[in-house]
Formats: sequence, C-alpha cells, structure tokens
Amino acid sequence: MTRLSNKLIGASALSLCLMSATAALAAAPGGTVAFLMPDQASTRYEQHDFPGFKAEMSKLCPDCKVLYQNANADVAQQQQQFNSVISQGAKVIVLDPVDSTAAASLVHMAQGQGIKVIAYDRPVPSTPADYYVSFDNEGIGKAIAQSLVQHLKDKGVPTDKGGVLEVNGSPTDAAAGLIRNGIHAGLQGSGYKTLAEYDTPDWAPPKAQQWVSGQVTRFGAQIVGVVAANDGTAGGAVAAFKAAGVNPVPPVTGNDATLAGLQLVVSGDQYNTILKPSEIVAAAAAKVAVGFLSGQAPKAERTLFKTPSQLFKPTVITAKNLKTEVVDKGIVSPKDLCTDRYAEGCKKLGIAN
Repeated sequence: MTRLSNKLIGASALSLCLMSATAALAAAPGGTVAFLMPDQASTRYEQHDFPGFKAEMSKLCPDCKVLYQNANADVAQQQQQFNSVISQGAKVIVLDPVDSTAAASLVHMAQGQGIKVIAYDRPVPSTPADYYVSFDNEGIGKAIAQSLVQHLKDKGVPTDKGGVLEVNGSPTDAAAGLIRNGIHAGLQGSGYKTLAEYDTPDWAPPKAQQWVSGQVTRFGAQIVGVVAANDGTAGGAVAAFKAAGVNPVPPVTGNDATLAGLQLVVSGDQYNTILKPSEIVAAAAAKVAVGFLSGQAPKAERTLFKTPSQLFKPTVITAKNLKTEVVDKGIVSPKDLCTDRYAEGCKKLGIAN
C-alpha cells in the first residue's frame, strides 16, 4: 500500500489535536517510548501502525528513542517484551495487548514504576490505562452489520428463508468483544437471524475458514450472508465457500481495508470493509506519548473503561465508494490494487491501472 497522501494527513492532523500546547510538544524532551503490537496475522502493524507511529514521533520528538516489538500472538512473549522495554528505560509504553485481561497486570506494573501506558486499538477493560486511542470498535461492528443488512434488503433477500453467520475476532481481545457487540446491535431488528457465531482464536484466517466450512456443510443455502469482524476472517470465509463450490459467494463483511480485503471487494467476493488508516491512530498515540513525556495530561473527548479515550470514526467501503475513498485519496495505488486477476474488477469500477 502507498502512504496516505499529504492532503489526507493534513486533514487528519487537524482532528488529532489532543494537546493545545503545540510549542511544548515540539520542544519535548528526549525519552524512550515503546510500541508493543500483538500479532503478525494482520499485516497492518508492520506496514502501517508502526511506520505511522515512528514517523510522527520523529516529527514531534526527534531526540526520542522508539522501541518496537511484536508479540506474534503470544501472551508470554508480550510479557517478556514489556519487561524488556521497561529495563531499557521506556517512560511511555503504547500497548496493543494480545490478551486484554492478562494486560491488566502489565498496566499495574508499569504504573507502579511511574511509567505511562497508552492502550492502543484494544482496551484493557479491567484496569484503567493512562489513555486509550482507537477507532470506534463498537461502531465498526454496527456499521458493517447494518451495511450488510441494507444490501440484503436492497437485493430482496427474504428474512424468513435463512440467516447469517457471524465470524468474530479473538476471544482474548477486548476490541473484538466491542466489535461483536456492535454486530449484534447492527443485526438486531433486521429480521435476519444469526444461524451460528464463532470467536476466532488469534484472529487466525485458517481457523475462520475451518469453522465456516463446517457451517456451509451444516446450513448450505440457508446462509444469506456472513458478518466477519475483519478482512482476515472474511478472507477465510470466502475461501471456505469457494472450496465448497458455492457460487456466487454470499456477501461477506470485513474490516481494516487491507490490500487483500480491498482486492476481494474489487473482485466481488467480499461485500464491504472498514477504512481506518492506522497511521491516523498511530499519530494520535505518538502525540499522547510526547505529551506524557512533556508532563502534560492529554485531553480526552470521552472515557471508556474508566480510561481517557480518543476514538475515531471509520468509513464503510463497498465497491460503490472504493475508488473515491481509497484510490482517489491515495491510500492505495491502482498498481498495487489491480494486479493479475483483479485487473478486470478494477476496470469495472473505473479504476485505471
């Protein structure tokens, strides 16, 4: 994927004014900040979150040292990495926890040593962190579910002939729980029943695929759609239908606007995804981190799990607005998007490679 255009970054920066004392930010003292991510199943952390965080830190605090670790979905490994960055002098830790419950002890330990913890993307419900930065996860779940429901109704799919599958995220991820709550709210009152739902361990696409395969055997043509919580699980669902010879694939939702997810939207195999450029949240986390280093208490628009929070509103992407919201804004280039078998789909959407 290409980097966000300068225009989009400039517009986003205006909405990310978490501290008023800009001059103080620019003059922030040097310090060590850690950026600890949860897994590599999603490519976003390596390709977008960390590069976005590092770039913003370089601008706001050139003398700051940034430590980066990825736990690869291993709770014990994240514990070791947390201890390691503390021993290396981290004064602020940006934490996207593998296990939101287990992370409570990490927050306690850090705060006991005067170290600030910024919960990132995934909250720590049982223990207040010093700040929480994320897109609105419950809003994401509700938006993708409502988008699917509207699509089914527009297509005249009857509510009494079947229902939907729900493929949730990891059971140890509090953000996945928020997305699940949003999905339930989005489906409520729609008339479409939930045939079955599944919490996908570690957000692993192969596990989502295996579960959906079983449901295809169980329910067959009764499945009129799938609410999948992210693009990885969506890809697993699509693969399950294709392996079973189902054509066309029922509409499948997604989230994260990964390149693979966007390509499935282009090909018509995935109905929607959520655009939430990780660089936006990463930049916000960097601003908060530098504020803590400067001794400033960042302002918050709301409180979630007793933690001052900044939540950003995402955008639902379908084939109808993919070109204007993603390609025309420079978030993804046609060269990257319209490869091989996706070239024909791009042409139909008016995307010139």
